[in-house]
Order: sequence, then C-alpha cells, then structure tokens
Amino acid sequence: MSEDAVEPAQATEFTGEIERRTSDAVHVVLATYDTYVGAQEAVDYLSDEGFSVQHLRIVGADLRLIETITGRLSWLRSIAGAAAGGAWLGVLIALVIGLLAPTSADWWRILLTGVAYGALFGGIWGIVSYGVTGGRRDFTSARSIVAGRYEVTCLQPFADDAGTLLKRLR
Repeated sequence: MSEDAVEPAQATEFTGEIERRTSDAVHVVLATYDTYVGAQEAVDYLSDEGFSVQHLRIVGADLRLIETITGRLSWLRSIAGAAAGGAWLGVLIALVIGLLAPTSADWWRILLTGVAYGALFGGIWGIVSYGVTGGRRDFTSARSIVAGRYEVTCLQPFADDAGTLLKRLR
C-alpha cells in the first residue's frame, strides 16, 4: 500500500439491529463508522459490487451543536455589518427597478439611490437588533452540527445481502 493510500475505515460488526421506523420503511443498521468518509466508502464499495444503493442511508448519530466564536460584537461592528447587508439588498432592488429605467442615466441614479437607502435602513436595523440584545450576546459565531458516529442502514428486505457484501470489505 502506498503512503498516499487510505486504509479502509473500520466498522462495527453487522448486527442486523433494527432501527426505528421512518414512514412505513424499516431500516437495519449494517455498520457504524467514526467518520462520514468511512460510511461513504462503505456505500461506494456496495455500489461497486452492484448492490442497489437506493436502499441505503447514511445516518449521523449522537449529534452535537458546535458554536465557534469568531469575534467580539460591538455597536460599530453591528451597524457596519447590517449596513453592508442592506447596501447589497439595495443593489438587488435597484437592479430590478433599473431594468425598467428609460435611460442609462436614470439607471445609475437608481442604483446609487438603492445602495444609499439600503445602507441607511440596514444601519438602522443594526442599531435596533444590537440594542434589543441588551449586551447579552456581544460576540459573533458560526454554528455547525457534527455527528459522533455514522450508521449505514439498509431497508430490511435487502439488509442480509448488503451485510454479506460489507463483510468482504473488512
């Protein structure tokens, strides 16, 4: 195996554990992986072996919400960010209205007016929205949902065939 080659992900044994019903279909857990890439490799392997992959699902389990703090939020940053967003909205509205302008001179005037009014109303929105928080959330952040494990599941009538094929992958 070369240095760049990726070793196949390790999975738990095929137990045939029946997962909860979703609609009228019953899915069986074929294998559990620590990473999404591992589950994806298993599905890809089944596809390469000719298995009808439309019977499969990759299910993220043990979900966690991770909020990464990206910076401090101040009055100035709140107003500037909202004004910038408002300016872009003003550009969009002005472009739509500008399509109806009789001359190109009117079009540029409409565009500049849209940017100005958009920034103004966006800035006002920034003041109001930051003021409403009352200093309880003086930071910016990005949220993501991360799974602790990934289960490859299969519709019950096809689970035995899929489980037999997956045993060859390990």
